[in-house]
Amino acid sequence: MIEETNISKTTFEIVKESLPKGISYEEYRSKVSALVALKQSTGIFQTDNLINYTLLNDKRMKRLDKTLKISEEDTIEIKKIDRKVTWLVLTESWCGDAAQTMPIMNKIAKLNSNIDFKVLQRDENLELMNRFLYNNSLSIPKLIMVDDITGEVINDWGPRPTVATKMVNDFKEEHGSLTPEFKQDLQMWYTKDKGQNTIKDLLASLLLK
Repeated sequence: MIEETNISKTTFEIVKESLPKGISYEEYRSKVSALVALKQSTGIFQTDNLINYTLLNDKRMKRLDKTLKISEEDTIEIKKIDRKVTWLVLTESWCGDAAQTMPIMNKIAKLNSNIDFKVLQRDENLELMNRFLYNNSLSIPKLIMVDDITGEVINDWGPRPTVATKMVNDFKEEHGSLTPEFKQDLQMWYTKDKGQNTIKDLLASLLLK
């Protein structure tokens, strides 16, 4: 359920208040690994499914952290970015799309010191999340790109790369809702794509000025 947003605050004000609460990707990864050991997940609710998804996503992120490759061509473009920005991503440990894309966000940020990558948990930051809904839902991950000088939001991205978004929309249009089988197929697509669609999407978002 979407909480009522405090309309007295502007998005600028909410983003400004949220930025100091963000943690590094490394801190987030350590937190998720610790939760796995405790058989827990992030977020308000604790269910067997969410705990199992957290375990699976921890393995996915470990794999991507080690194996993800960014091409020399894309690396050159990423290093050209001379605008200081903060990437603030809203997520939860049980989210499969986040597990497949956050390691890519981190790899890109590591290639350019002008990008500061921070992580927030969605359920602890609903006031911010409600300003960046996708199809009127709390879909994650949601990456908010903030200009460090002006504090203005220059772009946002998520919850999925463009190809995956089309896959989901097409399936929903034909079948009404996503099935477990489709979700498995989507994860297989992520594995085959090796993050390339997400890299292209994020690079395009970065280059918007």
